[in-house]
Amino acid sequence: MDRVVEAAKVIAGARRAREKLKPLPAKIAPRDEAEGYQVQRAVHDLLLPESGALVGYKIGCTSSVMQEYLNVPHPCGGGVFERGVHRSGVKLAASDFVHVGVECEIAVELSRDLSAGEAPFTAEWVGEAIEAYMPAIEIVDDRYEQWETLGAPTLVADDFFAAACVLGEPVGRYAAPDVREVAGRALINGAEAGSGRGADVLGHPHNALAWLANHLAAEGKSLHKGQIVLTGSLIRTVWLNPGDRVVMELAGLGKVEAEFA
Repeated sequence: MDRVVEAAKVIAGARRAREKLKPLPAKIAPRDEAEGYQVQRAVHDLLLPESGALVGYKIGCTSSVMQEYLNVPHPCGGGVFERGVHRSGVKLAASDFVHVGVECEIAVELSRDLSAGEAPFTAEWVGEAIEAYMPAIEIVDDRYEQWETLGAPTLVADDFFAAACVLGEPVGRYAAPDVREVAGRALINGAEAGSGRGADVLGHPHNALAWLANHLAAEGKSLHKGQIVLTGSLIRTVWLNPGDRVVMELAGLGKVEAEFA
């Protein structure tokens, strides 16, 4: 486990200093995604004092547009932390990130635990565990010297670009539209920068949630009541400049806004 801890120290140190992460030395770089998740958990432990508690998860690469962009053909998970969760209308400093980007997502809040012992989970099962849906901005950070060369195990170890999120008002499960049909679009300074539909996320955002629940269960971990899950981007990542204003509109779920000063 020493190599896992050493890799985590390098990643956590780069995040604290807002320095671009270089490829990890071969002697500590995670050899596969399973080891990447071990490093990720160690990074979470190291960053806990400044990030706050783990309050949920993000799922990356759930749409073909993102799988093609990142050249990772399957979902990957990362953590969502207390101090990185913001409400619509927030103004954030672009300088708090290395190179900030945004994604348009459907977030869910859980109404009950999805315990590891209940696996395997289906989309129908996890759908019954949703309290509400929310329009969401996932804030990502290209904090890498060259992410294209790092490989999925190292990206997983560093929470797969995750930095923060902005959540809109919740819409209760029974009041929400069929999320497969929800049309989303990103507006940057009033101009459309991307669009997609809920069905672009593994055919249904509930499929992404089921993937996460099963992935965690394989590690003996559970999802918990009240946790937030970002189910994956409907659009390709939009990289921002200081001063950009972001609005994500998700038909039937509302909109969510943020400004990056």
